[in-house]
Amino acid sequence: MSWALTRWALRRLGTAAVVLAVVAVLVFVLFEALDSDAATVLLARQGGAEPSREQLAALRAELGLDRPAPVRFADWVVRFAHGDLGTSLLSGRPVADVLLGRLANSATLALVTAVLLVPLAIGLGLVAGARPGSRTDRAISMGALTAESLPPFVSGVVLIATVALTLRLLPAVSLLPTGASAWSRPEILVLPVLCLLAGLAPHPVRMVRAQTAQVMAAPYIRTARLNGVRGPRLLLRHVAPNAISAAVHPLAGALVGLIGGIAVVETLFVYPGVAQELLRAVAGRDFPFVQSAAVLLAAAGVGLYLIADLVTMLTSPRARDLVLERR
Repeated sequence: MSWALTRWALRRLGTAAVVLAVVAVLVFVLFEALDSDAATVLLARQGGAEPSREQLAALRAELGLDRPAPVRFADWVVRFAHGDLGTSLLSGRPVADVLLGRLANSATLALVTAVLLVPLAIGLGLVAGARPGSRTDRAISMGALTAESLPPFVSGVVLIATVALTLRLLPAVSLLPTGASAWSRPEILVLPVLCLLAGLAPHPVRMVRAQTAQVMAAPYIRTARLNGVRGPRLLLRHVAPNAISAAVHPLAGALVGLIGGIAVVETLFVYPGVAQELLRAVAGRDFPFVQSAAVLLAAAGVGLYLIADLVTMLTSPRARDLVLERR
């Protein structure tokens, strides 16, 4: 059994490595297809007349952009494999330093959202599925479907218009002084977190609700009721474990969705996180920053799915048996 699980884990890790390699190549190819490079952007920002070919050639040589594309990609791969994320072409600072300066704010936003998302999705799903067809079930299901149908930027605009501009309860933008922590102004996190929850929670809520309703109709639940087990005890002890195991992957998908959702929310609320820096890097054709950030974000998403697979294996005997039968 242990050897079969080890083989399964190694196979998953190999698949993850292939996914990251594909992401790295795809980002590089798309970046090379752009109509300009960092040298062009830097000279354009200096103002004045259009730069000459000699100026462009000199700056490209200085930045290393005159080398063939495969050579530049191979150089990045070797550096990345050794933990060197490269140097920003625009600022001249190490990419790792730039990322760390913004990563703390993005991680704070993601952490607060995740801490609220998991119990919220599980709790609402269990409450709705415990009494299928009831008013509570219909209200939660309708609310989840409505929230899921709205793009995050629409939810954000609605929150800004109502809570911030009309009611004036919270700031419309999430600005922070340079170097300050988001914890120093927790009120700026409220609207971005609500926007993320509105976009990410509905799908796992609906999955938990559907699984809970299915479990409630199972014979062993009827037996438990006949034995006098009812209310919260029935829901938490007999229904929740089976319902939650089916929600692991939807919840993992929602957590992975934080990566894309945070990019939208940070832009909408002017929140100083990684997404804003990444957008600036794309506009400035800063290849080392974009390439390293994209692969790291992809690695975070793949890692979450691997953890979800592991949790499913540990909590679901059926999933574990299926893996063992394939070996």
